[in-house]
Amino acid sequence: MLTIGELAAYARVTVRAVRHYHAKGLLPEPERDHSGYRRYDAGAVVELIRIRTLAEAGVPLARVRELLQAGEEEFASAVADIDGRLETEIRERQRHRARIARLASGDSLALPPEVVGFLDRLRALGVDERIVQAERDGWIPLVARSPERVPEWIARKREQIADPEFVDFYLALSAALGWSDNDPRLVELADRVAAYVTRLAEERGEEYVGDPGGIEPVLAELMDAFVFDTVPSARRLIELLRQRGWVGWTTLQRTNPPPTTPHPPHRETHPSSSAAPTSPP
Repeated sequence: MLTIGELAAYARVTVRAVRHYHAKGLLPEPERDHSGYRRYDAGAVVELIRIRTLAEAGVPLARVRELLQAGEEEFASAVADIDGRLETEIRERQRHRARIARLASGDSLALPPEVVGFLDRLRALGVDERIVQAERDGWIPLVARSPERVPEWIARKREQIADPEFVDFYLALSAALGWSDNDPRLVELADRVAAYVTRLAEERGEEYVGDPGGIEPVLAELMDAFVFDTVPSARRLIELLRQRGWVGWTTLQRTNPPPTTPHPPHRETHPSSSAAPTSPP
């Protein structure tokens, strides 16, 4: 025969829990022996373990009482239901764990793998992390708004960074983080960008240069803001580009478009111009 302390130890609960189950009518309380102690048999250990197991599974004590009084078939069915509920909770918690783990993974929290890969490629090319973060911030609303367009946009971005001249623009923006608005290097950069975009427009057509893949104007403005907040000198660069016949950043347009002429054959050797979230023109 066991004392209450021994009973609690065998069932791995506290003495206080045993007394609580007595008070709730879940576990019968034996009479005291001639020494004044309550003694428990092996059946009490089994019953207490059943109570503890059900309670730890989240079964309300009122329901525990019903199950302890149920027949074998009803008890087995109830246990199966409880097991199914626990399995559902486990799967949900696993999903929570996966989401929590993604919080530590940075870009992949809100962006698909192909976009994360593009951002990592920019880092590998030596683009300043602040420029990369502006790119990332631009992609987030795009992905949320039009996830089905991501393959198209990312294909154009990959095409762009395959061109060394375009990569140079990214690197120049990285350097421009420390430039003042009157730095003569901004004028040189504006000349280069304007010449590059003009050449693309002549070779591929105005629509190719000006259409960034159907990005809505409000999103284009938002992405422009990300760049301007990151690279203050970008606003000055936009002014210089306007003087050279081009307006915009995420989307580009001529200030005075030339007369419409037949476009020359498509040439695969040149990348797209603006097409992309927060990229240089």
